[in-house]
Amino acid sequence: MIPTIRVLREDWADPAVPLPSYETDGAAGADIRANLPGEMRAAGFVLNPMERRIVPTGLRVEIPAGFEMQIRPRSGLALKHGISLPNTPGTIDSDYRGPLGVLLINLGAEPFTVAHGDRIAQMIVAPVVQAAFEPVDALGETARGTGGFGSTGRQ
Repeated sequence: MIPTIRVLREDWADPAVPLPSYETDGAAGADIRANLPGEMRAAGFVLNPMERRIVPTGLRVEIPAGFEMQIRPRSGLALKHGISLPNTPGTIDSDYRGPLGVLLINLGAEPFTVAHGDRIAQMIVAPVVQAAFEPVDALGETARGTGGFGSTGRQ
């Protein structure tokens, strides 16, 4: 089953900014664009080093039950400019209907300008499995046991 994400543009949003889209046939993530309020469109805004900001997309989405939307960084922005998401991946639940904003952080050494219409992140639509949680008195044994971070070695 291919899920359909219903997309609603905010009243203030620029309809010329494309909806999320897959840039290649093999892409797992659909690119999301900044859709800035009217007064910010010409100049964009500067994201200074270590600054975080929610970037508006001008969109609201309806995700089918049984699916989630994960918001992830774009690798090119991360490599070239240090632009990432501090809570990656961000999760949009199927019952959320509010504005879709992307929380960016500048981990680079230089200020970065976010322009109106820039591709700022990517979204992955994935199935959701909700687990049941059961209290027990003991857990089953494994070869790894209680070994934590780095316990399986470097390889």
